[in-house]
Order: sequence, then structure tokens, then C-alpha cells
Amino acid sequence: MASFDIVSEINMHELTNAVDQANKEVTTRFDFKGTDSNYEFKDDVITMYSQTEFQVNQMYDILKTKLVKRKIDLKFISADKMMESGKGVRQEVTVKQGIDKEIAKKMVKMVKDKKMKVQAAIQGDKLRITGKKRDNLQEVINMFKSSDLDIPLQYENYRD
Repeated sequence: MASFDIVSEINMHELTNAVDQANKEVTTRFDFKGTDSNYEFKDDVITMYSQTEFQVNQMYDILKTKLVKRKIDLKFISADKMMESGKGVRQEVTVKQGIDKEIAKKMVKMVKDKKMKVQAAIQGDKLRITGKKRDNLQEVINMFKSSDLDIPLQYENYRD
């Protein structure tokens, strides 16, 4: 029986590099001089600090640019509301990983509705697809690539 796993994982090394590059750009740009603007990455949350909302919006654009250059899908991140404090403004950007239960159930239902000759099983934050023929597994991959799920998917651990 051939099988593979569908996962939604981010390359943490590339993410850290993108945040470091964005930090470096903010510290060297003229329009951020003397603002103490910076990024902080801890526990799957990127926190952006600056003096004004406009600057935080610019920082978010810089971060997205650096992520795209490092080939990280922007579906992995979601920005929260801006919070103002006495000194300035901060915004948290959450990094999402894994396939949550509702989306995994929706994916299993999609496979069953197509009546393909494969089985789909939820295994934590992964989805395992098992079938007798490689062609059936490739049909599943093509179906998910053409679907409009809100998460980026990777296909790994293929076994023949």
C-alpha cells in the first residue's frame, strides 16, 4: 500500500532569517531613524514595535516582502489588531502551523465525496492518505492543489 502525509509546516530557519533581515532593514532605513522600531520573534509570534501606526504598517509590509523572498507562503501568518501603549504601537503577527481538526475533517470529506480509491486518516496535525495505486494518490494531490483551502500544504513521507 502506497501512502503519503499532507502537512502544513513552515521552515523555522527561513522564518527566523526573514525576521532578522526585516530587523536589519528597519534599523538602517532613514524613515525609522530614532524610533526604536524592531521585530521580536518568540513562540510562533512576531511582535512589531514602533512609534506610530503608519510605521507599524510599513514594518508589516517589510516583513511580508522578506517572507516572500525566502519562499514562505503568506498564508502562514495572520496579523492581530494594533495595540497602543504610552510609548508607541505594537502589533503581533501569529505564525500558524499544522492542519487543525475542522480543516482536516473538511479534507477527509473532500476525499470521500470524490469517491477515490484511497483512505484518509487524521493523525494529529497531519493527514495520511493511503491507497493501492500511485495514480490515485496523485489524483488526491492534484485535487488539493486546485482546492481553495486557506492553508498552505506540503506533501511528504511518500512510501510505495
